[in-house]
Amino acid sequence: MPAWKGTAPLIERARKRLAMPEQDGAESRIEPLAMLYARPGFKLRRAHQVALSVFSEECRAFDVTTTQYGILVALREQPGLDQIGLAQALGLDRSTTGMVAGNLETRGLLRRQRHEVDRRRHVLTLTAAGEELLQQIGPATERAWRRLLAPLSGAEAAALAALLDRLLSYHDALIRVPLKRSQDS
Repeated sequence: MPAWKGTAPLIERARKRLAMPEQDGAESRIEPLAMLYARPGFKLRRAHQVALSVFSEECRAFDVTTTQYGILVALREQPGLDQIGLAQALGLDRSTTGMVAGNLETRGLLRRQRHEVDRRRHVLTLTAAGEELLQQIGPATERAWRRLLAPLSGAEAAALAALLDRLLSYHDALIRVPLKRSQDS
Protein backbone atom coordinates (compact mmCIF):
# COMPACT_ATOMS: atom_id res chain seq x y z
CA MET A 1 0.00 0.00 0.00
CA PRO A 2 1.42 3.43 -0.88
CA ALA A 3 2.42 5.48 2.16
CA TRP A 4 -0.14 8.20 1.42
CA LYS A 5 -3.02 5.70 1.65
CA GLY A 6 -2.22 5.21 5.34
CA THR A 7 -3.04 8.87 5.98
CA ALA A 8 -6.71 8.53 4.96
CA PRO A 9 -7.88 7.78 8.54
CA LEU A 10 -5.92 10.78 9.81
CA ILE A 11 -7.51 13.05 7.26
CA GLU A 12 -10.98 11.68 8.06
CA ARG A 13 -10.43 12.23 11.81
CA ALA A 14 -9.26 15.79 11.12
CA ARG A 15 -12.33 16.40 9.00
CA LYS A 16 -14.65 15.14 11.75
CA ARG A 17 -12.84 16.99 14.54
CA LEU A 18 -12.83 20.32 12.72
CA ALA A 19 -16.16 20.05 10.97
CA MET A 20 -18.78 22.58 11.98
CA PRO A 21 -22.50 22.20 11.52
CA GLU A 22 -23.28 22.87 7.91
CA GLN A 23 -24.57 26.39 7.54
CA ASP A 24 -23.94 28.79 4.74
CA GLY A 25 -21.25 26.58 3.24
CA ALA A 26 -19.14 26.48 6.44
CA GLU A 27 -18.35 22.80 5.86
CA SER A 28 -16.78 23.52 2.48
CA ARG A 29 -14.70 26.36 3.97
CA ILE A 30 -13.39 24.17 6.81
CA GLU A 31 -12.46 21.12 4.77
CA PRO A 32 -9.36 22.62 3.11
CA LEU A 33 -8.19 23.78 6.54
CA ALA A 34 -8.74 20.29 7.96
CA MET A 35 -6.72 18.91 5.06
CA LEU A 36 -3.94 21.37 5.86
CA TYR A 37 -3.96 20.38 9.53
CA ALA A 38 -3.68 16.70 8.53
CA ARG A 39 -0.56 17.26 6.40
CA PRO A 40 2.66 15.79 7.86
CA GLY A 41 4.63 18.95 7.01
CA PHE A 42 2.15 21.11 8.92
CA LYS A 43 2.37 18.82 11.95
CA LEU A 44 6.17 18.71 11.80
CA ARG A 45 6.36 22.51 11.63
CA ARG A 46 4.02 22.84 14.62
CA ALA A 47 6.00 20.20 16.52
CA HIS A 48 9.15 22.22 15.80
CA GLN A 49 7.47 25.36 17.11
CA VAL A 50 6.51 23.51 20.30
CA ALA A 51 10.06 22.14 20.70
CA LEU A 52 11.55 25.62 20.28
CA SER A 53 9.11 27.10 22.77
CA VAL A 54 9.80 24.46 25.42
CA PHE A 55 13.58 24.82 24.94
CA SER A 56 13.30 28.60 25.14
CA GLU A 57 11.29 28.46 28.37
CA GLU A 58 13.62 26.01 30.07
CA CYS A 59 16.83 27.69 28.88
CA ARG A 60 15.72 31.34 29.12
CA ALA A 61 18.27 32.16 31.86
CA PHE A 62 21.13 31.20 29.52
CA ASP A 63 20.05 33.37 26.55
CA VAL A 64 20.82 30.58 24.08
CA THR A 65 18.82 29.48 21.03
CA THR A 66 18.54 25.89 19.92
CA THR A 67 20.88 26.62 17.00
CA GLN A 68 23.47 28.21 19.29
CA TYR A 69 23.19 25.25 21.66
CA GLY A 70 23.64 22.83 18.75
CA ILE A 71 26.77 24.65 17.59
CA LEU A 72 28.27 24.60 21.09
CA VAL A 73 27.56 20.89 21.51
CA ALA A 74 28.98 20.06 18.07
CA LEU A 75 32.18 21.98 18.84
CA ARG A 76 32.53 20.27 22.20
CA GLU A 77 32.23 16.88 20.50
CA GLN A 78 34.30 17.76 17.42
CA PRO A 79 36.74 20.53 18.37
CA GLY A 80 38.49 22.29 15.53
CA LEU A 81 35.73 22.00 12.95
CA ASP A 82 35.74 24.66 10.30
CA GLN A 83 32.54 26.58 9.57
CA ILE A 84 31.68 24.39 6.57
CA GLY A 85 32.18 21.18 8.57
CA LEU A 86 30.12 22.60 11.41
CA ALA A 87 27.31 23.55 9.01
CA GLN A 88 27.35 20.02 7.57
CA ALA A 89 27.40 18.41 11.03
CA LEU A 90 24.19 20.26 11.96
CA GLY A 91 22.43 20.46 8.59
CA LEU A 92 22.64 24.27 8.59
CA ASP A 93 23.37 26.55 5.66
CA ARG A 94 26.81 28.15 5.73
CA SER A 95 25.60 31.74 6.06
CA THR A 96 23.47 30.91 9.12
CA THR A 97 26.39 29.02 10.64
CA GLY A 98 28.72 31.97 10.07
CA MET A 99 26.26 34.45 11.56
CA VAL A 100 25.53 32.32 14.65
CA ALA A 101 29.23 31.53 15.15
CA GLY A 102 29.94 35.25 14.96
CA ASN A 103 27.35 35.94 17.68
CA LEU A 104 28.82 33.20 19.88
CA GLU A 105 32.30 34.59 19.30
CA THR A 106 31.13 38.07 20.32
CA ARG A 107 29.76 36.56 23.53
CA GLY A 108 33.13 34.89 24.17
CA LEU A 109 31.73 31.36 23.90
CA LEU A 110 33.80 30.24 20.92
CA ARG A 111 36.95 31.27 19.13
CA ARG A 112 37.30 31.56 15.35
CA GLN A 113 40.79 31.33 13.93
CA ARG A 114 42.12 31.18 10.40
CA HIS A 115 43.12 27.70 9.30
CA GLU A 116 46.90 27.24 9.26
CA VAL A 117 47.01 26.07 5.63
CA ASP A 118 43.81 27.34 3.99
CA ARG A 119 43.46 30.97 5.10
CA ARG A 120 39.90 31.13 3.69
CA ARG A 121 38.68 28.65 6.33
CA HIS A 122 37.87 29.44 9.96
CA VAL A 123 38.54 26.79 12.59
CA LEU A 124 36.18 26.95 15.57
CA THR A 125 36.84 25.95 19.17
CA LEU A 126 34.95 26.43 22.40
CA THR A 127 36.33 28.83 24.95
CA ALA A 128 36.35 28.07 28.67
CA ALA A 129 33.19 30.20 28.92
CA GLY A 130 31.54 28.06 26.21
CA GLU A 131 32.47 24.87 28.07
CA GLU A 132 31.12 26.33 31.31
CA LEU A 133 27.85 27.38 29.66
CA LEU A 134 27.35 23.85 28.33
CA GLN A 135 27.87 22.47 31.84
CA GLN A 136 25.38 24.92 33.32
CA ILE A 137 22.70 24.55 30.65
CA GLY A 138 22.74 20.73 30.65
CA PRO A 139 20.00 20.23 33.27
CA ALA A 140 17.74 22.79 31.54
CA THR A 141 18.09 21.03 28.17
CA GLU A 142 17.26 17.71 29.84
CA ARG A 143 14.12 19.26 31.38
CA ALA A 144 13.14 20.64 27.96
CA TRP A 145 13.55 17.19 26.40
CA ARG A 146 11.46 15.54 29.14
CA ARG A 147 8.75 18.23 28.91
CA LEU A 148 8.51 17.91 25.15
CA LEU A 149 8.05 14.15 25.32
CA ALA A 150 5.89 14.15 28.48
CA PRO A 151 2.65 13.19 26.67
CA LEU A 152 4.31 10.07 25.24
CA SER A 153 5.20 6.78 26.89
CA GLY A 154 8.81 5.64 26.67
CA ALA A 155 7.92 3.27 23.84
CA GLU A 156 6.04 6.01 21.98
CA ALA A 157 8.97 8.43 22.36
CA ALA A 158 11.35 5.78 21.01
CA ALA A 159 8.98 5.01 18.13
CA LEU A 160 8.68 8.72 17.30
CA ALA A 161 12.47 9.08 17.28
CA ALA A 162 12.86 6.01 15.06
CA LEU A 163 10.20 7.19 12.62
CA LEU A 164 11.71 10.67 12.41
CA ASP A 165 15.17 9.16 11.86
CA ARG A 166 13.80 7.01 9.04
CA LEU A 167 11.96 9.94 7.44
CA LEU A 168 14.98 12.24 7.69
CA SER A 169 17.54 9.71 6.45
CA TYR A 170 15.32 8.88 3.47
CA HIS A 171 15.03 12.52 2.40
CA ASP A 172 18.37 13.88 3.63
CA ALA A 173 20.29 13.34 0.39
CA LEU A 174 17.56 15.16 -1.55
CA ILE A 175 17.62 18.48 0.30
CA ARG A 176 19.79 21.55 -0.18
CA VAL A 177 21.46 21.29 3.23
CA PRO A 178 21.86 17.61 4.11
CA LEU A 179 23.06 16.48 7.51
CA LYS A 180 26.54 14.99 7.40
CA ARG A 181 27.08 12.92 10.53
CA SER A 182 30.66 12.38 11.70
CA GLN A 183 30.34 8.64 10.95
CA ASP A 184 29.41 9.54 7.32
CA SER A 185 32.93 10.85 6.67
